[in-house]
Amino acid sequence: MAIEGPLKELGIHDVFQLLDLSRKTGVLRVRSEIRQNAGMVYFDKGAVVGAEIRSNPHPLGGLLLKAGKVSEEDLTRARAMQQNGDPRRLGEILIHIGSIGRRELDRQVRSQIEEVVFELLSWAEGYFSFEEGEIAESPAEADIRITTEALVMEAARRIDEWSRIETKIPHLGIIPRLAPPANDGPLDLIPFEWEVLSAIDGGSDVRGLSITLGKSEFEVAKTLFGLTTAGILTLDDPVSQPREQGSGRELAMLIVRAENELLTGTVELARQIAEEAVTIHPDQPLSHVVLGRVLIAGGRFVEAGATVNRALQLDPDNITAWRLWGLCLAAQGRFREAAEACDRWNSTAGMSPEEASHAATVRAVREAAVTIDAALRGPRE
Repeated sequence: MAIEGPLKELGIHDVFQLLDLSRKTGVLRVRSEIRQNAGMVYFDKGAVVGAEIRSNPHPLGGLLLKAGKVSEEDLTRARAMQQNGDPRRLGEILIHIGSIGRRELDRQVRSQIEEVVFELLSWAEGYFSFEEGEIAESPAEADIRITTEALVMEAARRIDEWSRIETKIPHLGIIPRLAPPANDGPLDLIPFEWEVLSAIDGGSDVRGLSITLGKSEFEVAKTLFGLTTAGILTLDDPVSQPREQGSGRELAMLIVRAENELLTGTVELARQIAEEAVTIHPDQPLSHVVLGRVLIAGGRFVEAGATVNRALQLDPDNITAWRLWGLCLAAQGRFREAAEACDRWNSTAGMSPEEASHAATVRAVREAAVTIDAALRGPRE
């Protein structure tokens, strides 16, 4: 049985809880066009047994090496054994040759799975699909079972903690730099804090440090928050600099924020964020699309039509813009043009499942537009 739909209608937390309560076995796929990211979570009788995500494809071997849990020689030896036909997973081979213990391997694999799931559980937009059935092979390098309830609860705790971290680190484009030294004696830091300090180069942002260190964005941001609070670091926000110096804020971050405000019903704040996206990224069709969506939600169809039309000028094949354009035209009484816009949307091949989920709405708008246009033209023609 397949379960699928947009996350706006069924939140990702609800999806996980549904799979947990019904003790499903299969693969959950989650994709976000805004984030340009996708992930997969493997379930066995409601428990999570594996996970992977496009944006963080670090293989276990590299993570173990970076964390100092295995030597480069042992990792090379284990990989060579696989290439020579050893069918065992890398983790099992590393245990066999004595490079790592079972408990430590399980801990590392569990952490790897958790970070992927926590990332996916932070998404408020996107499209999910669950395909039920026996799992041929989990990507995990060890046999791990994590209760879904524990993952959802920890994700909720992290979201709460993120709200505190965001008071100093509002987005992942923030660049940390060492503060001027203070003569207060030696620093008393934990090992990972020293590791973060050693990776700061004055140019890498939070996401870049996360990739360099092989740690989650949450762990890095949390550590940077503590070091900044202690006066050891300063934080630079490229967004606050004049635009001619280059804006460091990613369009995706602004769009996600605007979408989140729409979900909570704060349309005015969503509009402000979307307008900021257009100001910073005037040549990106997606910024105009999200502003158009926000304006439509606020009933401002004339303004929405103008901004969506701009998106189509920048990208005539933008499928979402054609759908929104049809809505705006219908709301303005331009029914024949609205029907044509709906036809253009319908004729597009290969649209994403998330966009295709709007088919019923587009069909209803087109039918209404054709009916009203015929009724209005009848007496004159």
